[in-house]
Amino acid sequence: NKLWAGMAKETAHQIGTPLSSLIGWVEILKTEEIDQSITAEIEKDIDRLQTITDRFSKIGSVPVLEAKDIVAETLNTFKYLQSRFSKQVEFSFHTPNEPILAMLNPTLYSWTIENLIKNAIDAMKGKGTLDLQIEQDAHSVKINIKDSGTGIPKKQFKTIFEPGFTTKKRGWGLGLSLTKRIVEEYHNGKIKVLHSEIGKGTTFQVSINKKI
Repeated sequence: NKLWAGMAKETAHQIGTPLSSLIGWVEILKTEEIDQSITAEIEKDIDRLQTITDRFSKIGSVPVLEAKDIVAETLNTFKYLQSRFSKQVEFSFHTPNEPILAMLNPTLYSWTIENLIKNAIDAMKGKGTLDLQIEQDAHSVKINIKDSGTGIPKKQFKTIFEPGFTTKKRGWGLGLSLTKRIVEEYHNGKIKVLHSEIGKGTTFQVSINKKI
């Protein structure tokens, strides 16, 4: 774990220098006669790179949790990814019309949602429907991410969260293992395959306690 943490922090450090240069170039572009919507999109991608750098720098550290609106945090990540994937993926987002407070580390939580959405799109081979739904009860909030992809055999519902687990159709790598660790160890939550049917799709569910 110490080795991986050290490598992650060094990666964050190495990304930092060219990232600072990119920020400077964007400021220069703003002074030129360039469509401001273009520079705005570049800034969004730079912000994303800064978030990724922040994620790597936090590996191996004790995450700081704070009261955040989990609906807004989820939607921010969802919208960013929605605008950067194929138009052949139909996205939908269903949520209560009110903020829901939960104790989150926004950077790591965003990583969780991003991993699940990217896995869903991979499972659909870049074409299909992806639905994200947020529900709540008295004590917890549940985030369901449903895709119309290849599906997962029931015997693999638990093993897909093991480090390095792969299939010929879906390469999970460290993605779901890391996602599980972020949800369960850092946020005291739960993650599971809620439902899956071969050839029809899969629903992952993340459950996190609400801030009472």
